[in-house]
Amino acid sequence: MDRHEFGVAVRQLRESTTPATVGLPVGRRRVQGLRREELGDLAGMSADYVRRLEQGRSHPSAGVVQAIARALRVGRAEYERLCALAGYAAADGRVPNEIGPGAMRLLERFTDTPMFVSDAAMNLVAVNNAFLALGHWDRTGDPWEWNVAWRTFCDPFRGFRQSAAEATDHEAVLVARLRSAVLRYPADASLAALVDEMRSRSGLFDTLWRTPRPVVAYESSAAFVHPDGGVVTLVGSLLTIPGDDLSALMLTAAPRSVDAARLAEIVDDAGGPGIVRVGQPGPG
Repeated sequence: MDRHEFGVAVRQLRESTTPATVGLPVGRRRVQGLRREELGDLAGMSADYVRRLEQGRSHPSAGVVQAIARALRVGRAEYERLCALAGYAAADGRVPNEIGPGAMRLLERFTDTPMFVSDAAMNLVAVNNAFLALGHWDRTGDPWEWNVAWRTFCDPFRGFRQSAAEATDHEAVLVARLRSAVLRYPADASLAALVDEMRSRSGLFDTLWRTPRPVVAYESSAAFVHPDGGVVTLVGSLLTIPGDDLSALMLTAAPRSVDAARLAEIVDDAGGPGIVRVGQPGPG
């Protein structure tokens, strides 16, 4: 543990946290971010103890680290960084699935672009209406029906088509992401159950799990067959959302192409809410 680095991290987070973010009145302020007294009140400790932590003069317990992270409402990545600097493992070791403001802004801004947000285990957390308008994500009633990897290897979509080369790239990304999630969240029982079930159900997944293919591209194209019989070809681009350990997938068509015009028609004809939060799949 490096007490100095931990203290610097806490001070930087405190000074970059706006009062409104943690439910405090803004008012007139002479300091940037939160005062030590305010962080202390939120975290259940004295301002003097906060000062000693920031100056590297005190060794925080795991509970103190968790209290500070909770008080500052930091994302999963920042919480894990604080734990690492303090010499602890993250408290629960489970895949986070709370959608933060950054992910919500993406979904709200690109309303005409099919997009979903997923957690580290590739469970969909939220989708926009443009994504649902494609009509390919059929509900199966399976516990993992909203998991991208499960649907790819164990319960394929009828309205989703890829070439052999594109499918190879897509499969490599899915396996690599799941392996990374298992290493980072070893205590997540639902994630472990998902991987075990996929290895039992899919020979291809089991082979790739034992001998992964190298990831050569984080983009792949696919043809989406709309329920009305029309087909639109889109390219999926994977984006990382820092702080919450989430990812977003955006589906776009070539500019001024027939597919772009077809996609615009599909989205324009769709109704319903702009953003839909998806329930968490898997047991538990």
